[in-house]
Amino acid sequence: MKRSYVFPLAPTSGQARRLDECLRDHRRLYNAGLEHRRTAYTRAHVSIRYGQQAAELSEVRADDAEQGRWSFSSQQATLRRLERAFRAFFRRVKAGEAPGYPRFKGRDRFDSVLWPTDGDGCGWQREPGRVYLQGIGHVKVRQHRAIEGHVKTVQVKREGRRWSVVLSCDEVPAHPLPATGYSVGLDLGVVHFATLTDGTVIENPRWARTEADRLARAQQRLARCQRRSRNRQRARERVAEIHRKIRRQRADFHHKTARALVRDYDVIAVEDLRIANMTRSAAGTVDEPGTNVAAKGGLNRSILDAAWGLFLVILTSKAEDAGREIRTVDPRYTSVTCPVCGARCTRPRQDTIICAEHGAFDADQVGAYHVATRAGLGSRHVRIPPAVGSPRL
Repeated sequence: MKRSYVFPLAPTSGQARRLDECLRDHRRLYNAGLEHRRTAYTRAHVSIRYGQQAAELSEVRADDAEQGRWSFSSQQATLRRLERAFRAFFRRVKAGEAPGYPRFKGRDRFDSVLWPTDGDGCGWQREPGRVYLQGIGHVKVRQHRAIEGHVKTVQVKREGRRWSVVLSCDEVPAHPLPATGYSVGLDLGVVHFATLTDGTVIENPRWARTEADRLARAQQRLARCQRRSRNRQRARERVAEIHRKIRRQRADFHHKTARALVRDYDVIAVEDLRIANMTRSAAGTVDEPGTNVAAKGGLNRSILDAAWGLFLVILTSKAEDAGREIRTVDPRYTSVTCPVCGARCTRPRQDTIICAEHGAFDADQVGAYHVATRAGLGSRHVRIPPAVGSPRL
């Protein structure tokens, strides 16, 4: 299997300056390639492809000493990055989606450089605890875990003032866990992050809401700063750092939750959610304006804050490594169907459904029940949720 490892870098002041220059020159190469394509098509209706630009790269390096000091293969990877951007653009055009024409990259929109082959312009641990990068030197790596498998690519990323190296490895051995004999169904939500068929409730930390006030103050300070001033740059970095903290907290929660589920259950059933459809705006058009726009906007923010898609990716990856099975089911009507008679129920509030014949049930537990039954987990692992009586509505 494949796996990526991310480690912080500890460059010296000189190495940090050269890393910035490396990013700058690769960004300029990307922008020059984009300008080349645009000009050729605008003036002569000629489409330029990666092969043509890669063939001219030797001349570019010979004419520009700054470009010539970096790895040839890393510059090829930057041109392939541009090629992928155009392929995605044409794919969206054919699909009738918003085209999103490739744009020129400013300093804050180009933050990584890829070396596609270990040993070609880069080298993982030619010296212990260091990574070699052509034109930069042997940079210290704060390696906190062992590397498994064969290092295939090396990528350097910048986040604010911090640097990290990403190692993509092939042939990483799996680490199967002993069987537990238990299976579970998950119902993902925004009030509770997840509800399990055994009644366990995983609360939603709501990281974005927790940091909302601090983020708002930082954004207000940014709005008051004069454009292109040093104070504005510092304020932008402060806002970006808050966003990075939220992202790291969310990812940490997802990893720990997924690890606990993989450790305790052999088979995990989840909903096959279409999150992009669920978070579409309700604003509508000028001719047909939407309704409840503010409420739908709040729901969209809650869904994106929970980041179900990221959690499911992490859960699937950990399950593959541990030899567990993930089953996906159709999520339609899982939380509004009576677990006893199968009738479509009313849902007078977020946490409750009411069957005309069998009374009220907890909506999240009902959802988890139907996810498990649709996945075919069987009566041994799935019990009908108990009725909660007549709630005060």
